[in-house]
Amino acid sequence: MNRPAPGFVHDPFWPVRRATREVRVGDVGIGGANPIRVQSMTTTDTQDVKASADQAERLAAAGCEIVRITAPSLRDAEALGEIKAELLRRGVRAPLVADIHFTPNAALVAAEHVEKVRVNPGNYADKKRFEVREYTEREYREEIERVAERFRPLVRRCKALGRAMRIGTNHGSLSDRILNRFGDTPAGMVESALEFLDVCEDEGFRDVVFSMKASNAQVAIQAYRLLVARLAERARPGPGEPQASGAPWAGGYPLHVGVTEAGDGEDGRVKSAIGIGALLEDGLGDTIRVSLTEDPVKEIPVARALAARYDERWRRAAAARPTAVADPGAPFTGDPYAHARRPSRALRVGALELGADRPVRVELTLPAPADVEREADALATALALRPEIACEGLVVDVASAADAAAAAALGPALARRRLDAPVSVRVAAAQAELARAGAARLVARIAPGDGDAALAAAAARASQLGVALEWQLAAAAGGIAALADRALAASRAAGVAPQAFSLASAPAAPGRRFVHEGRVLAARLRAAGEDAPIVLRADGAGDVAGEARLLATATDLGALLCDGIGDAVSIPAAAFGDAGRGLDVGYRILQGARLRTSWTEFISCPSCGRTLFDLEETTARIKARTQHLKGVKIAIMGCIVNGPGEMADADFGYVGSGPGSVNLYVGKELVERHVPAAEADDRLVELIRKHGRWVDAPA
Repeated sequence: MNRPAPGFVHDPFWPVRRATREVRVGDVGIGGANPIRVQSMTTTDTQDVKASADQAERLAAAGCEIVRITAPSLRDAEALGEIKAELLRRGVRAPLVADIHFTPNAALVAAEHVEKVRVNPGNYADKKRFEVREYTEREYREEIERVAERFRPLVRRCKALGRAMRIGTNHGSLSDRILNRFGDTPAGMVESALEFLDVCEDEGFRDVVFSMKASNAQVAIQAYRLLVARLAERARPGPGEPQASGAPWAGGYPLHVGVTEAGDGEDGRVKSAIGIGALLEDGLGDTIRVSLTEDPVKEIPVARALAARYDERWRRAAAARPTAVADPGAPFTGDPYAHARRPSRALRVGALELGADRPVRVELTLPAPADVEREADALATALALRPEIACEGLVVDVASAADAAAAAALGPALARRRLDAPVSVRVAAAQAELARAGAARLVARIAPGDGDAALAAAAARASQLGVALEWQLAAAAGGIAALADRALAASRAAGVAPQAFSLASAPAAPGRRFVHEGRVLAARLRAAGEDAPIVLRADGAGDVAGEARLLATATDLGALLCDGIGDAVSIPAAAFGDAGRGLDVGYRILQGARLRTSWTEFISCPSCGRTLFDLEETTARIKARTQHLKGVKIAIMGCIVNGPGEMADADFGYVGSGPGSVNLYVGKELVERHVPAAEADDRLVELIRKHGRWVDAPA
């Protein structure tokens, strides 16, 4: 399939919210002028009407606007009517969504009782047996027609009843037919969904919402982008055809955005923020669900925090939009539908190098210490608690001679405590003379108002000290390109070759968008033929605290990393409590963006009424035994809906196969069937040992 031109976003350097039609789900509107809607899913047995109604009521009270409930059988679909009646009796009006896999008959029954039906094209009427087969064009078309005829009755019934529908593709449950033709790819996910859209449009049914979920945030981002671009192509008139009056840009169907099987704890929140936030940054997303392996009520504040950030942005977008963001002269990436790290050259900073093919580095920033020895002790203590990760650099803010002396003394003080992280200094360009010999790098902050003399002084000081120069650009997206040009000119004039560029996230302000500033910088450097590394600094998320700060930081850094932009990330040492905690967040963002693995990665589903064991308790138990296995991916799935499919993205899989039994996988291969749950944890460990991936946990 030919890839579309970058049509997934109105303007990659200053997007607006994607325009869509409004789809009504009961009393709740999705898309159009509505705010970003928040939803979740019950984890109870659907046939337990009271338990399901209780949990739905708790979700609604927490701020969940749409509640999804699984309906794996006809009896479950019939129970939806009882749940709906019970909720109405209690005064709970949150609309319900029936989640359908494998059972078209259940979908028809469910449509009688709920406001929306979710279908998964990979398993609604198609097969998932991991069969390898070559299809002729005729055979492939016949299969599409067979699936369409199975799906058509539901479309007609939803249209007659005024129900909405979500066509929800999951990376882990693509059908054999799609896998054989497109592979396990975003293109296959999109094609699977568009086949179902063909039927909807043929029936004149347009109350459709789409989702493209994956446990890999990069894959999810690429799939949603590709879907939007394909929808935009479908919406364009053909040669000689008139443009429909008021036709919305990009196809007009709202998007349900999420990262599936995100896991629990901070990892689940970080991965969700990266995948969901990166899409919302481009105006893509009308309703969101954060999938955590926790009580679903805990998903709601996370989703609300993400939604609030972007609802506020779009409210003030018209007033904040600059008259123009100058064309930086090149695209920000060669292919927005596939991940590739931006090419850069290696830059030495102390004993380490960043850029080129080196890992994306993690460093900390901190103010100049008032007491060097005390600060060195505090850093050593905090970092010693996280021996599995390394602080790969420290950047000290310097604004006076006393600060400069403290920064110069910090490196030796850390060395005495066996911490060898290179220490760089950050100064305003006009104060570059404060940088002293021994600094690993000079970070010069520059803004559009700085004169050329200040830039020249910074470049000259770096050249005099013989250290790398990093230009930290402090400008809104509209000013980044011109500022980068001036920095490049100053470097050339001073003969400075080793250089990098950086951006620092700014507190929420109408004129600042960190992700798009980063894109402008990457594009401008590309246009200039400059391959200097780029450092992403999370300084400015300080306008929020606690979990909101974690989500903002993960979104700001993770979105650019998934664009392939960023050779190092820098976290304020005290942003999350102490230096060790800040360092930990930096590495978790890199792991969530699939750029660097520091711990076991767990792909665990959020549980639902199909789940065959206590997923939260089971995940916690397995993590306790295996979380030290660096570079190993373990999938923990409650049932077979996405379980076997997500094995393609995991090294080992633990999947519920029946009450009290578990199937164990290596990749996609089922290697042990119906293992008693009481033995399954030990058998998983033995399986990891057998394949040479086990190491003992440090004492």
